[in-house]
Amino acid sequence: MATVMQKIKDIEDEMAKTQKNKATAHHLGLLKAKLAKLRRELLAPPSKGGGGAGEGFDVTKSGDARVGLVGFPSVGKSTLLNKLTGTFSEVASYEFTTLTCIPGVITYRGAKIQLLDLPGIIEGAKDGKGRGRQVISTARTCNCILIVLDAIKPITHKRLIEKELEGFGIRLNKEPPNLTFRKKDKGGINFTSTVANTHLDLETVKAICSEYRIHNADLTLRFDATADDLIDVIEGSRVYMPCIYVLNKIDQITLEELEILDKLPHYCPISAHLEWNLDGLLEKIWEYLNLTRIYTKPKGMNPDYEDPVILSSKHRTVEDFCERIHKDMLKQFKYALVWGSSAKHKPQRVGKVDFIPL
Repeated sequence: MATVMQKIKDIEDEMAKTQKNKATAHHLGLLKAKLAKLRRELLAPPSKGGGGAGEGFDVTKSGDARVGLVGFPSVGKSTLLNKLTGTFSEVASYEFTTLTCIPGVITYRGAKIQLLDLPGIIEGAKDGKGRGRQVISTARTCNCILIVLDAIKPITHKRLIEKELEGFGIRLNKEPPNLTFRKKDKGGINFTSTVANTHLDLETVKAICSEYRIHNADLTLRFDATADDLIDVIEGSRVYMPCIYVLNKIDQITLEELEILDKLPHYCPISAHLEWNLDGLLEKIWEYLNLTRIYTKPKGMNPDYEDPVILSSKHRTVEDFCERIHKDMLKQFKYALVWGSSAKHKPQRVGKVDFIPL
């Protein structure tokens, strides 16, 4: 383990000393590929005797979505959980009050959202320090991350936490790279692009692929991808999820400071202790989760507006709806009648692969 961490440090030091320009792009791409492989080895070493590494806390997933509270110790995560869910999570003025994962449930707009209060992480969590591996492994199972920041502490804490999450393969507020990578049996490395490239060239692509012992593949770019994007696709274990930066304790800063911080993207200023702007935070969580409420209508009766079926806006086919109610429902399914502002007819007859109109 120490050997792997030393190799990681050596590569990071070499990358820090290397100037970034076209002449060094090939070398930096190779170093990034080696670094990604070493981190994967560190976080998930080969298991012996059935054991595993990188396991999260044993918390059963429940509700319509899962949201994780991530941050350094004593930034107010437990207080926020207590205020939003009514679940008790010990609060104290000293660090590392929470030593395990505390779940709670928020009921909002008919949806049940599971909120996880995770122990505070420390710098170096991605390398296994503290309980960082368990914390970030659990964070990977969430649908949305809330990075809780202390308004009176340096804003650089934001970048430190992002670095820890990114080191564990979590990509915040990003979409998967729009590129196609396909291995093949022969023919070498074929590199094509529909846009101008400023980061990748054939030599850099070949260097990265050779580090993964890939000598035959087709790569097609549809945007100006970087070496990191290509490595993410080859690794195949990256998680892309929305993130909200929750700026807590705003009651301890000036109005001028708050106005500056409020202009930053993906931010939501609150005071968990005084319950300021918690409604605004819930609204933002709903927006970032991108959920849709589907109401059922018994035949010959009015729609049931009390208990909606909650689906992701990206996965709202009739088949998704049926599986959410009961898996056996698809065996007897013939068609469905749906209503909605975007429906072509009222009602519109649809099959199981059709999207439910909004």
